[in-house]
Amino acid sequence: MALWWSVLVLAFAYAICRFLFMLIPPKVPSIDVDASDVLDDGNQAQENSFIYVPPRGQAQQSGKKVQCYEPATMKYLGYVSALTPTEVKEQVAKVRKAQKMWAKTSFKQRRQFLRILLQYIIRHQALICEISSRDTGKTMVDASLGEIMTTCEKINWLLSEGEKWLKPEYRSSGCSMLHKRARVEFHPLGVIGAIVSWNYPFHNIFNPMLAALFSGNGIVIKISEHASWSGCFYYRIIQSALAAIGAPEDLVEVIPGFAETGEALVSSVDKVIFVGSPGVGKMIMRNASDTLIPVTLELGGKDAFIVCEDIDVDHVAQIAVRAVLQSSGQNCAGAERFYVHRDVYASFVSKVTKIIKSITSGPPLAGKYDMGALCVHEHSEKLEALVNDALDKGAEIVVRGVLGHIGEDAVDQFFPPTVIVNVNHSMRLMQEEAFGPIMPIMKFSSDEEAIKLANDSKYGLGCAVFSGNQTRAREIASQIHCGVAAVNDFAATYMCQSLPFGGVKNSGFGRFGGVEGLRACCLVKSVVEDRWWPLIKTKIPKPIQYPVAENGFEFQESLVEALYGLSMWDRLRALVNVLKMLTEQNSPSSSKKLKD
Repeated sequence: MALWWSVLVLAFAYAICRFLFMLIPPKVPSIDVDASDVLDDGNQAQENSFIYVPPRGQAQQSGKKVQCYEPATMKYLGYVSALTPTEVKEQVAKVRKAQKMWAKTSFKQRRQFLRILLQYIIRHQALICEISSRDTGKTMVDASLGEIMTTCEKINWLLSEGEKWLKPEYRSSGCSMLHKRARVEFHPLGVIGAIVSWNYPFHNIFNPMLAALFSGNGIVIKISEHASWSGCFYYRIIQSALAAIGAPEDLVEVIPGFAETGEALVSSVDKVIFVGSPGVGKMIMRNASDTLIPVTLELGGKDAFIVCEDIDVDHVAQIAVRAVLQSSGQNCAGAERFYVHRDVYASFVSKVTKIIKSITSGPPLAGKYDMGALCVHEHSEKLEALVNDALDKGAEIVVRGVLGHIGEDAVDQFFPPTVIVNVNHSMRLMQEEAFGPIMPIMKFSSDEEAIKLANDSKYGLGCAVFSGNQTRAREIASQIHCGVAAVNDFAATYMCQSLPFGGVKNSGFGRFGGVEGLRACCLVKSVVEDRWWPLIKTKIPKPIQYPVAENGFEFQESLVEALYGLSMWDRLRALVNVLKMLTEQNSPSSSKKLKD
């Protein structure tokens, strides 16, 4: 009894010590990043405040400069130089040299790098969100949800679990190799190349960078020409954090440019991560085939949002509107196809209509708006074409949101949230990725019909299924051909950074996030060694040593059955044969016959 009490007291004391230890914050140095040139103090030069709208039908950019504008106001932000293919290769060579040193660092040092970044992000949330908002047109709330929270969650997961998943993993050695020890090792690939989209300029830079560096790689990130202004500032944060831990300053490079810049990057690195359109993704695959490097493609989606009849309509309508606004040009590819059971169709449409009527679009930093501007120029014309095609084929607009005071010269940068009914799959709106705040709603009568409609798409990124019966929702979600699924929620999978993220079909392949995404940055090496070296070593049995004995194949047959036979008696009989042949092969008379 006294022994048990001693064990309990020791266990309790250990738990208390661990708890107290957790209360002691780690020592994390602060970094100072100069943001004076990106803060709008209202004292810009006259020429820098000129509102410029690129001519329609012509390329937005030309020459060696990437011109940067606020999409909500078209205020000129400045320009950055587009790198030439030769300059890209030079940058990759610098990163490759730095990576060789970084690969030798400890996980402790890498975690310190993550903590420095996390501390800076938490302390400068407003600054990061404002810069993201100005460069993409999204609201501050959307920037916080999609830029800050997701990145912090990624860092937190790497801090708590990253090292565990990159340590050697021991595997079963199998029946024939019981005397061996088998493991998988994860080594850095070298230099990762990431070509990222404009919709989340902060997270899209940090997401691949965090995984690449924690797994011992260097990285070169080609940022979008539509979000280069913010990307260049976010690069300063990374550089400051690297300097704080004494890491090589060339370990991470952020490069602006156009198509030729991205093409040069693909041909120079050891792996490519791409976030963008299917068309460009196919081009990257073709270019990557020249050097046979691995590719991860995240190519957008046309996510299905399925609403069964046994749900709380008010609750799901709120989530649905959030899902469709996350599909706007200033945000991410969210839900773009809504399938609602006919029993709740009318009430669901009524609820979302009421919510959409309350939404106002406008410059996100100029007042309180639920939606900002579309980031890519003239994207609203594509959205209008999709809507017109649907209307021509019998669809009907039931409501549109309100445009706030956005200025005459920037009207084409905004598209009001729009709800459309009487849609079907013959319409482009239900087949092509819209990437805009449009909610097309279609009826269904049975779960089988909903599944069939959801799978009738060339995309397969994600889905969301809502039902009062969670088992039913789970069953529907399991039959939808896509990479991520949320049951009674939307986009929750992305906030679980332990999970892989990616799609199938035209939504791409490969995964980032989670164990799969982290290990995808690694050379996965299988290793086998003797378990009890040097007591037991691999020795080739006599019957199959060169020159192979006459009974060599008979020996192999018996050996296979002894190891893998389904019946224990068959295995024992085969084992006796194996031992018999080994004994005969090692006998003096057998040796004499071989000499003769």
